[in-house]
Amino acid sequence: MQQHPVPPPLDSSDLITLASDWRAGFFDAIFESFDAGEESPDIDVVHARVLDKLLQDRDVGTDVWDAAVREHLVRSWHVQAAWPDSIQGLTRLKDPCVVVVLANGTTRLQLDIIRSARLPFDTLFSSQLLQATKPNPAIYLKALDLMALHPEQTAMVAAHAYDLRAAAKIGMKTVYVQRSTEDPNEDMEAIRAEVDLFISGLDEGEGLLELAALMNFNI
Repeated sequence: MQQHPVPPPLDSSDLITLASDWRAGFFDAIFESFDAGEESPDIDVVHARVLDKLLQDRDVGTDVWDAAVREHLVRSWHVQAAWPDSIQGLTRLKDPCVVVVLANGTTRLQLDIIRSARLPFDTLFSSQLLQATKPNPAIYLKALDLMALHPEQTAMVAAHAYDLRAAAKIGMKTVYVQRSTEDPNEDMEAIRAEVDLFISGLDEGEGLLELAALMNFNI
């Protein structure tokens, strides 16, 4: 957002709040689509819709941030920096395991994210590709079928509790990695009691590095 002029009704400090509200509003919209039974929502469309509403609420019109600026902001979600532990942690995990992306969104979005962040996954499954959306059990089962694996042979690693709850229901092991920007409305102690393994990803040396260090894999 800071690449663009700050809209007159806002100041630079408001951009941090706007970004945080955009992230939270995106998840609210996604969960509403889950509840409505919608499959494979286009995440770019959801991001655009949420941004438009947030800007409208802040009296920022298209005369200030026009369609081109808004499209650029939406596309910025395709380019992500990796968490400090992610690249090295995934690299270490690849020795004993196959590491796979299983994520909601378009294949293009997920591919752009892992390439921009240089995340060394072995392969990628998107909700668009599998024609099912988390937390629908079908998306997990389709991915397992393609990998020729049984649920009990696998672990879902995520920073979203809803994802792990769904994976657990079909028999997958669950690893929660706590991240500072994710699940702001969840009770971390409750999650800790639900999952097979809870790992803090808040400090350097934790997260996927800690998971890799535990990979005698007795989870």
